[in-house]
Amino acid sequence: MKTAPKRVINGWAMYDWANSVYNLVITSTIFPAYYEAVTGDGNDATLNDKVVLFGREFVNTALYNYALGVAFIVVAVMSPLLSSIADYKGNKKQFLFFFCTMGSIACSALFFFDSSNLVYGLLCMIIACIGFWSSLVFYNSYLPEIAAPEDRDRVSAKGFAMGYIGSVILQVICFVFVLKPELFHITTGKASQISFLLVGIWWWAFGQYALVRLPKGIPLEQKSERGSILTHGYKELSKVWKQVSHMPVLKKYLGAFFFYNMGVQTVMLAATLYGKSELNIPTQNLIIAILIIQLVAIPGAYLIAKLSDKIGNFRALMFTVSFWILLCIIGYYIPRNGIMQFYGLAILVGFVMGGIQSLSRSTYAKLMPETHDTTSFFSFYDVTEKIAIVIGMFSFGFINEFTGSQRNSVLALVVFFVIGLILLIFASLSRKHKAGQVN
Repeated sequence: MKTAPKRVINGWAMYDWANSVYNLVITSTIFPAYYEAVTGDGNDATLNDKVVLFGREFVNTALYNYALGVAFIVVAVMSPLLSSIADYKGNKKQFLFFFCTMGSIACSALFFFDSSNLVYGLLCMIIACIGFWSSLVFYNSYLPEIAAPEDRDRVSAKGFAMGYIGSVILQVICFVFVLKPELFHITTGKASQISFLLVGIWWWAFGQYALVRLPKGIPLEQKSERGSILTHGYKELSKVWKQVSHMPVLKKYLGAFFFYNMGVQTVMLAATLYGKSELNIPTQNLIIAILIIQLVAIPGAYLIAKLSDKIGNFRALMFTVSFWILLCIIGYYIPRNGIMQFYGLAILVGFVMGGIQSLSRSTYAKLMPETHDTTSFFSFYDVTEKIAIVIGMFSFGFINEFTGSQRNSVLALVVFFVIGLILLIFASLSRKHKAGQVN
């Protein structure tokens, strides 16, 4: 196959530009800090603020992790059904539009979230999360359709780079509102709420720019009797698993991805609350740290892609996972109020954050067999990823509540990364063995 025209590639990458503002502002910077502020007692000396929901007392940061875990359960359950319909009807573009719209509206609705309506805020957060991650199922499935195998690392890295650039631009705009609210005659809280509104508008508007450039899907409904469309997606997962079971390299790679991604995504989702509540890093310094991560991640994604060209995808992934293990250990030992140490960690995290996500996606696209059911295969990838995130987030929250410290949760993530690294080594050895048989 040939790589699609530049207009299509740029349109695909622009969806990353559109939706990455959710990942930065809502997941990583302003919203977690705002959530911690409106659910906390206002005393920086308090390590574990408590909130009551449905008659049960929760550590506020653990409740945040549990809520995200619920969102990822919903995504994991829904994506096989939705991807089946998308493949069957050829309407993945419509699904991408729907979840882009749903997620952006939920982000905008956070404008009305404050300390008086915790359930409303958590519900909007969950819906926005479902919209973001569900849209990625259909967005990612375009990659093997628009990029030839030799171009997938480059195209995947371009998507992540565009996402980082776009999200940083909006983050800087929001940064001005949050740090200088007096210039606009508003409070810091209102500045955060305006930021959530801007995220929704940005995501939806640039999402439409991307959608008009993406190709229409090809319906498969005429190919065979597929049974009930409501159950076919789950049957497709079973079919994909049977195919994967006979592909030892891909099977071991997915196992490795399951564990190391459990660590990566949990770090990314929990980092801001860890910095805010455990390390007592002020909100403005947290935002600066996350901006550093985004800026470093842009060249980092391309450098990791070039590293994979030089030493191969598996060795590049082994390098990045090993680096993540080191980062977790460093994060565990950062002292409370250690702002400069937190900045240093941000630089290191940024270097490998985009690279490991981009390389994981393109490696999977390279290893998967030639197929027209790309959405089903990426649904399997997506379900693997989401189940890993659910386990990671609930583990992080549970260890925090059980031990009284998020530091122990961070240290526990090392176990996930180590298992992922070991499985990557086995996958690499299997690939070499297979190549030896062919030669």
